[in-house]
Amino acid sequence: MGAMNTYVVLLRGINVGGKNKVSMAGLKGLLDELGFTHVETYIASGNVVLRSNRRAEAIRAQIEQAFPYRFKLDSELIKALVLTRDQLQDVIDDKPKGFGEQPARYHCDAIFLMGIESRQAVSAFSPREGVDRVWPGNGVIYSQRLSSLRTKSRLSRIVATPAYKYMTIRNWNTTTALLEMATRIDTEKEQAAPRRPQSSPRTIRKIPRRAKRRRTESGA
Repeated sequence: MGAMNTYVVLLRGINVGGKNKVSMAGLKGLLDELGFTHVETYIASGNVVLRSNRRAEAIRAQIEQAFPYRFKLDSELIKALVLTRDQLQDVIDDKPKGFGEQPARYHCDAIFLMGIESRQAVSAFSPREGVDRVWPGNGVIYSQRLSSLRTKSRLSRIVATPAYKYMTIRNWNTTTALLEMATRIDTEKEQAAPRRPQSSPRTIRKIPRRAKRRRTESGA
């Protein structure tokens, strides 16, 4: 049995355009039954933080296989992306300079990739100069739109491309909120973990010196 780890699960294809409706209570119930612990959901777009001693690939397969049996879906093209807390931390740490730091001016998204390289995925975008920007990252595309010209953005055209089925999109606020949740759960578990009692200092026994033999003088 492996060590327990905290994971962030991003579900693609649920609660989109009124299709594949899944309640967060129902989602949490399913994941509890599958044996995951500390399950928490975040808003209704398919974001979960949980703990498990399984590997990420095993978690992904188990969730994707269970969905059609539990929920009434309009399509079975539900995918799960399972990230460790460290992987999500890297996504945030490696963001372009200034990305997500002016929410009143720019709308920023993290486009997580599922089975496609970022260099290949970024070529599917056609950003409008002066409105849109995209940057390839490790397992993610960072996208930014100028809020005041959002209606002129071309980024939404990605939906019509073949590459879109390998992507799941989260706005930057959701991305950072999920990291905060995962970090909190990790911290709570570390604080709750029983500490090994400090052993008492060992008493060092002194070994008595061997008494010197007294030499006796014989009489004349």
